[in-house]
Amino acid sequence: MVTDRLAGVRTAVGAMALAVIPVLLAAVPIVPIVLLVGSGAGIGLLAAAIVGLGGSVVLGPALVGRRIEGFPVLDPDDSPDDSDAPIGETVARIAADLDVDPPDVTIVRADAANVAVADGYRGSRLFVSTRLASLPPADRDAAVRHALIRLRTHEAAFTTATLPGLVAVETVALLATVLVGRRSERAPGDRAVNRIHGYDPDRERIPAPVYVLVGLLLRLAILPVWIPAVVGDRLFVSGRRRAADAAVARAGTAERDGLGNAVEFAGDAAGAAEWPPLLGRLSLVSMADNATVRVRGTSRQEARIRLARLRSKRAL
Repeated sequence: MVTDRLAGVRTAVGAMALAVIPVLLAAVPIVPIVLLVGSGAGIGLLAAAIVGLGGSVVLGPALVGRRIEGFPVLDPDDSPDDSDAPIGETVARIAADLDVDPPDVTIVRADAANVAVADGYRGSRLFVSTRLASLPPADRDAAVRHALIRLRTHEAAFTTATLPGLVAVETVALLATVLVGRRSERAPGDRAVNRIHGYDPDRERIPAPVYVLVGLLLRLAILPVWIPAVVGDRLFVSGRRRAADAAVARAGTAERDGLGNAVEFAGDAAGAAEWPPLLGRLSLVSMADNATVRVRGTSRQEARIRLARLRSKRAL
């Protein structure tokens, strides 16, 4: 079908955009060094590709694991609620149904209703919040199935491997956003009172336009890597979420309705701030704040569009 082909092209373009980010970041120091020693630019780009991609694959799983270390965790064999089975047994059952090796399960104590899956040389890991684990069994199982489908299609492995570059770009972009939006903290009346008492803090403060200029320069500096990051988020990450939605919906009406309930509850429930933005691209629902959403260039309507498609009667 034309639609399937178009989706495949979008996925491929998004994947290439994500893969080019660590190469460009590594090229910044490597290419000049290679040119200084007398080798050609082609050798420098090849070295940047090897170092950038190799380093990203190594750092991705470690980055995810390090972020989760700060969370209080529960034993996956202990059910955090009155559900029909511990989450570990649920994951093993659904993994067997999908013919995928069951991942290590980590239950994090958080009010955010979300689940994320990561994969790499350290093995696959599923992160489930206690709030999602306490949902009705049909909704919880559909959310877990969604994550395991992303594991089966190797999307989780690819996204995990590209996280370091995305995080680096996102951090600098957020810093630039903060600097551009920085304003003087003192009102004119406050400054007048201070001067009456012989103290003029503005003489020692950096003027707000300087912050704006630095922020704009940072934005220009990261533009070559920010653009592929946005393209990758839009075409690959969001696209593969929708593809996993469709795969869950094809499993049956109960799974489709359960996933819709889980997506709706995750978007409306309090506690979203407890879910690490680092896991956003690996999660059932992205829970990034407004500033991070703008930096990523992702649609704020993504969850609503997914929910509307799941609630509709037509095929996804």
